[in-house]
Formats: sequence, structure tokens, C-alpha cells
Amino acid sequence: MADDLIRQIDDLVDEEHQLRSRSEGISDEERARLRQLEIQLDQCWDLLRQRRARSEFGEDPDDAKARAPEVVERYLQ
Repeated sequence: MADDLIRQIDDLVDEEHQLRSRSEGISDEERARLRQLEIQLDQCWDLLRQRRARSEFGEDPDDAKARAPEVVERYLQ
């Protein structure tokens, strides 16, 4: 599960970098996709941190659940 999550993060980061590297600028649709990617990445990173913490404290990492975008987007960076 953790490997799948890390692979998903890598794929999302690759797509984000591709969109951000466009020299001619991005469309409104691409800007919306970037926002979706940012939210998905926040959720994935949060889930990975939850899984690692649960594992560290002897709990089942598979019990970790993805949190809603409204929750992870309120975290302070």
C-alpha cells in the first residue's frame, strides 16, 4: 500500500511539473488541473504521514484514511 501511495505521489508530481514547466503559459483548464493536483498531493502526503505514524506506534497502517480536501487544505505549511 505504501509503495502504491508513493508511486501515486510521484505520478502526481510529474504531472504537476509538466504543467508548471510550460513556457507559453497555461490555460484556465490547466490551472484548474494544477489546483486539483495540489489538493490530491496534499491528501496523499497526509495519508502517507498517517500510515507511517500508525506503523511507528504499533498500529495498523491500513486503518489510515484519506482526509477530505477541506481538512488537509487548512493545515499550516
